[in-house]
Amino acid sequence: MSFSMHGVGVSGGIAIGNAHLISHAILEVPYYVLPSAQIPDEITRFETAITTTRNELEALRVNIPAGSPAEFSAFLGLHLLILGDNTLSRTPIDLIKSQRFNAEWALKQQMDTLLAQFGQIEDDYLRERKADVVQVVERVLKALLGHSSYMPPPVSAELGRILVAHDLSPADMMLFKQQPFAAFITDVGGATSHTAIVARSLNIPSIVALHHAHQLIRENELLIVDGQQGVVIVNPDRQILAEYKLRQSQWEIEKQKLKRLKSTAAATLDGTAVELHANIELPQDIPQVKASGATGIGLFRSEFLFLNRDDLPDEEEQFAAYRKVAQDMKGLPVTIRTLDLGADKQLRFADRSGDNPALGLRAIRLCLAEPQMFHTQLRAILRASHYGKVRLLIPMLSSLSELRQTLHLIGHAKQELAQESVPFDTLIPVGGMIEIPAAALSAQAFAKSLDFLSIGTNDLIQYTLAIDRTDDTVAHLYDPLHPAVLQLIAMSIAAADRAGIPVSVCGEMAGDAKLIRLLLGLGLRQFSMHPAHVLTVKQQILTSDLPHLTGVAQKMLKTYEPEKLHQLLARMNA
Repeated sequence: MSFSMHGVGVSGGIAIGNAHLISHAILEVPYYVLPSAQIPDEITRFETAITTTRNELEALRVNIPAGSPAEFSAFLGLHLLILGDNTLSRTPIDLIKSQRFNAEWALKQQMDTLLAQFGQIEDDYLRERKADVVQVVERVLKALLGHSSYMPPPVSAELGRILVAHDLSPADMMLFKQQPFAAFITDVGGATSHTAIVARSLNIPSIVALHHAHQLIRENELLIVDGQQGVVIVNPDRQILAEYKLRQSQWEIEKQKLKRLKSTAAATLDGTAVELHANIELPQDIPQVKASGATGIGLFRSEFLFLNRDDLPDEEEQFAAYRKVAQDMKGLPVTIRTLDLGADKQLRFADRSGDNPALGLRAIRLCLAEPQMFHTQLRAILRASHYGKVRLLIPMLSSLSELRQTLHLIGHAKQELAQESVPFDTLIPVGGMIEIPAAALSAQAFAKSLDFLSIGTNDLIQYTLAIDRTDDTVAHLYDPLHPAVLQLIAMSIAAADRAGIPVSVCGEMAGDAKLIRLLLGLGLRQFSMHPAHVLTVKQQILTSDLPHLTGVAQKMLKTYEPEKLHQLLARMNA
């Protein structure tokens, strides 16, 4: 029987192949109360399982196959950090001692506690790290229960395989790197999950959030995976199969053509120059940035350095990471966003996150509330500015008061470094993110005190429409074309233009080919996106007639009917 499923496409392209199911069903965890005399042996059993799991992960990291994305090493390192954290490696021992739980149950109880805390985190990237906790716990449980780690069966090189799983860990991806595969599809995950990040880095079609794919699809069934549309077709008939084979061939041809654009300057048909920058989360992302032809880094998410640890990274550790990125980019601009973090249990001030982290102490609010932590990061960024063209970006501004406090702290850090004779760029550009309606409405005032603006469309849309885009029940209401969203974006771009400062978009809209011409028409001249999207965006720019786009964009700003907005967008992209 043929049927289709819809999920979230996180890496474009079309793959056709046979399903290969990976079993990651939640392990059955036994529960029993131990006699007091058995407690020491149970603790030893748990510690042995931790050691076994650590050895497995370290062996995987040491034996990373040649040509693997840099993310593999980073993600395996992250899993080792999670495993070594006391909340997983020591707290279960306390439960074994105090509650006389068996090791499996103690670990499961601690995992549930951690996942509940992760569920309160507003930041998408951090919230999705709970999947990493589950994956690490699963490996320890396998060691406790005597299960061997999964190894994929041999696959014929002549037949493409599509991996179907409930979820995939970085360790799984490492193993599958050694086998030929055409695509990934999973029941869970989001745009910032590790599966999505690795899939994009490999340029492999990938769809997540399919919910029941692992239950409904059988081993060896023929699948079509359309990563662009987020569609999986199971057992397609001959006509559909032929149609998608043609689409697949056309996609490959277009992909090869795009590579020719790498060294082509991004400009519209009338010669208007456009800057295309890349977003990164790790210093190891730089080779991908260079391969894309991006002319700078528009967003370096510094919070990655703060994840999954009991302590805060010190100045030297942060400085080394920022300096490496600045040096590797060889004079091209590098925009480092200061810590954009909210309710992370591993930070000592996590209990101040409040009941609603989305509206609580996060991003710049958190940094102003923890001035010593912020001061350390500012010093590290300023020191790195001596080694490249570094720009400093402030997240989630909402008022001039916040901006003035931040600029004062930056000035203090500069003064301190100058007194210590530490070199830094005294004229380092400082920018602010427009992520909430209050910031867009205050953009003109912000622009007078800043060197550039960066519009974070992901949060701007979410806050404007009061929609959690990770919530399946309301995700369909998440609409970049909502009239209010367009007005706020246009307002922010206009404010920057009047002040004579640059403005960019660094959210998902910047990498969405369908929306590039709309943003151009609204006056945007700088885009920052995942490196995998740079060439596709450049192609749109090179074929854009700017005067026509500007006229249509102005009509869209005066339109409030959804159907009319979509018609005008289609006219732009015709």
